[in-house]
Amino acid sequence: MNEAPKRSTVYFDPQLHAALRLKAAVTNRSLSDIVNEAVRAAFAEDQEDLAAFEDRVSEPTMSYEALLNDLKAHGKL
Repeated sequence: MNEAPKRSTVYFDPQLHAALRLKAAVTNRSLSDIVNEAVRAAFAEDQEDLAAFEDRVSEPTMSYEALLNDLKAHGKL
């Protein structure tokens, strides 16, 4: 599926926008290319995180209170 790009308005922090424009100029790429790449990378990282969570779903869990008690019992606190 090769759809036409969609247009969206995004508001950047002024310093981030300046850095993004500079990176675009230095790398001879468009702002859109850089932003699309960053969003794809963020989504890929999210997918990796979700896969890791799924792989570990059967692992035992420990409450925060139990963790603190365990640390204290082993002289770590």
